[in-house]
Amino acid sequence: MRTLDPAFSAHLATGATTLATCWRIVRTDGATLGFTDHDEAISFDGTAFAPASGLDGGEAAKKLGPQVDTSEIAGILASAAISEEDIELGRYDNATVETWRVNWRDVSVRDLRARATIGEITREDGLYRAELRSGQAALNIVKGRIYQALCDAELGDARCGVNLADPAFAAASTVAQVRDRYRIEVTGLEGFAEGWFGFGRLAWSSGKRIGLADRIVNHQRIGGTDILGFGEPVGDWVVPGDAATATAGCDRRFATCRAKFANALNFRGFPHIPGNDFVLAYPRPGSALDGEPLVT
Repeated sequence: MRTLDPAFSAHLATGATTLATCWRIVRTDGATLGFTDHDEAISFDGTAFAPASGLDGGEAAKKLGPQVDTSEIAGILASAAISEEDIELGRYDNATVETWRVNWRDVSVRDLRARATIGEITREDGLYRAELRSGQAALNIVKGRIYQALCDAELGDARCGVNLADPAFAAASTVAQVRDRYRIEVTGLEGFAEGWFGFGRLAWSSGKRIGLADRIVNHQRIGGTDILGFGEPVGDWVVPGDAATATAGCDRRFATCRAKFANALNFRGFPHIPGNDFVLAYPRPGSALDGEPLVT
C-alpha cells in the first residue's frame, strides 16, 4: 500500500484540491522537457512545466505481480516542444517519463505517481501517442552471460578494456555524398584498411543527427572511396558536410580480438567450445581427434 506525503495527504483530505498533472520527460541524450495540463506554468526541481502544450494522459491500469503496467500520453506535434522529426530520429526512444500530481498553489505539495519509459510511439494527423512502460519492463531484459563462442562484451566497455579514443581505432570523418537511404560516402578514413569500421559506430557531431550514434553494418572501399552501410535509413537525415567520428568495429570473434585489438586476455566469449556440427559428428578416418584446441 502506498504511503503519501503527509502534506499531500492533508491537501487531499480538504476535499477542495488544486491539483494539476505534470510530466517530466528526460531523453537519453540528457535533454529534459516539462509539460502540464494546468493553464499556467509550473516549476519545481529545476524543471519548468509548460502549459497548453496539447499533452494529455490516458487511463492507466495497475496490475498485481510482476506484470508490466502500461499507459499512454498523447499530444499535438509542435516544433517548439516535441517535433515529428525528433521522434523519427529516435531522440525519444527509451526516454524516462515521470508523472506528478502537483498542488499548483504550493508546488512543494506534490506526489510522484509513476516513473516509466517510452515504448512504442505512433503518429497520425499531427498527433502522437507514446506508450509508457512501467519499471517491470526491465524484467524482460536478458541478464547474465550466454555460453557461446562469440564475445558478449561491448567493444570499449569496462569488460572489454579497449581504448576507443586511441587514434588507431577512431577517426574524424565527413559526409561526401549520400548514395541512398542506407549508404553514405565519407572522407577521413583513407588511412585505415577496408572493413576496419564494419560493426563499429558513427557518432555525429553536426547536422540533424548531432548527438546520435549509428551502428555501422559494413565498411567498403570502392575506387578509393569509403562507403559506410547502415541498418537504419541514416541517409534520410544527413547531407554532405556533416561531421562524425567513426570508431572501429568488432565481429566478436576471438581471432579478431587477438589480431585487430591485441586484447585476447579480455576476450569475453568461450572460443574453444565445439559447435553443434562437431558435437553431432561421429569419428571418421582422418579426423583430428588428438585433444588439440579447436581455436588457436
